[in-house]
Amino acid sequence: MSDFYLALIHYPVYDKGHNIVTTSITNMDIHDIARSARTYGVKRYFVVTPTRTLRLLAEKILDHWDHGYGSTYNETRKDALSLVALADDLDGAVKAVHTETGQRPRLVATSARSGLRRVSFANVRQLAETPGPPLLMLLGTGWGLIDEILDQSDYILEPIPGVSGYNHLSVRAAAAILLDRLLGAR
Repeated sequence: MSDFYLALIHYPVYDKGHNIVTTSITNMDIHDIARSARTYGVKRYFVVTPTRTLRLLAEKILDHWDHGYGSTYNETRKDALSLVALADDLDGAVKAVHTETGQRPRLVATSARSGLRRVSFANVRQLAETPGPPLLMLLGTGWGLIDEILDQSDYILEPIPGVSGYNHLSVRAAAAILLDRLLGAR
């Protein structure tokens, strides 16, 4: 089985007007995605932002659960949050995976936009189940990953199909669904 990593990208991402922006880090994204990552055996979950104040906020949240009151209040949350690492940019996350595994990760981008070259959940699941270089799944915040990140990715995963025509899941919900489809028991 290939090692599986996640990166939640806060920059560079699009806003509603298709401008490149930095989105805010949220406590719930850190917590909920870490819990899903721990449940499905993800090796590390990177929170990616170049903004110093946002990294300091994330460090404060993580410190509370690693050394503060939260570390004794809820040990399972502490365990899940131990997977979280901060990175200044995508390249930093890629380098960290390479350092940890000795291999450059294969990048699996996610996007709800239509018209992109896609691979199926079944294809990525097969990659995850087969020995090989690690996989690093990229989750975009805001209105999604910028085109340059999609272009440099090895794979772009098909979007999560809904049934109503509404297509704007929270990143936390999307992460849980994606992890279950790619790594969940079958």
